[in-house]
Amino acid sequence: MIDPRRLRTLRAVADHGTVTAAAAALHLTPSAVSQQLVALEHEVGHRLFTRDGRGVHLTAVGKIMLGHANEVLAQLERAEAEVAAYTTGEAGEVTVACFATAISAVLSPAIAVLRATSPRLQVRVLDAEGDHSLAMLLDGRVDLAVTVEYRGGPDVADQRLSRIPLYAEPFDLVLPEGHPGAESATLVSLAADTWIGPYPGNPVHDVITFACQQVGFTPNVVHCSDDFRAVVALVGAGAGVALVPRLALRDMALPGVVVRHTQGPDRRVFAATRRGSEAHPLLRPLLATLRTVATTLAPT
Repeated sequence: MIDPRRLRTLRAVADHGTVTAAAAALHLTPSAVSQQLVALEHEVGHRLFTRDGRGVHLTAVGKIMLGHANEVLAQLERAEAEVAAYTTGEAGEVTVACFATAISAVLSPAIAVLRATSPRLQVRVLDAEGDHSLAMLLDGRVDLAVTVEYRGGPDVADQRLSRIPLYAEPFDLVLPEGHPGAESATLVSLAADTWIGPYPGNPVHDVITFACQQVGFTPNVVHCSDDFRAVVALVGAGAGVALVPRLALRDMALPGVVVRHTQGPDRRVFAATRRGSEAHPLLRPLLATLRTVATTLAPT
């Protein structure tokens, strides 16, 4: 009989690539993780990993077991959701990882609605960029992630996740007042400019870089900040130009800058749960309210 706890360990090691990183995510010691892997290999009767320096890689049998692990763990999430629905009402705490703009645009309004409609539901919020929030979700540190599609992230067919689309958000060009090309600015017209943007690794950095590369150049990002207010302030100081998600500009003071709509990129925002848990009675009202709030967003 295969212990499902060891399947969770298998997935964590596959996700993180090292025993040490998986142990940190699971709040175990590396020795305990190694022991669970050895026990799982004995249960299966095959080697599941090969070691390469400090990293580990799945064998062919390991990849087969990972696919089954995803199915088994999703079924366990569904079982927990059904039991919770039977035994409890909508009372308890849900922890959500969400990036700052979406906290303002959809999560905070949803929490305000839930205080009236589901007063026994408590929502705990952790500010996290998309590339971090999904890892937090898969590691079990949060129950739900509000995040964005980004290069290198899990794709829509990922068996570990259930996705609920929320909204698509366009980006706008932000230029200093007096910029010579402000009236007719396009991405390609700003190829020679100094750029301001998020740090590499932030999903928005990837969106901006890819959008510029699509029209023939790589932006010369000189100034970096993950805070869009700081980005806009730097543009206002004449330090460069930027592409900023439109909702991040909403209600923001914009001294010294010009904002121009562009036929550029957008970012697709979605909520994600571990597959099977989307029917949990604590998640259902939150997901439904997020979808409702998202339908009211109409960036202009």
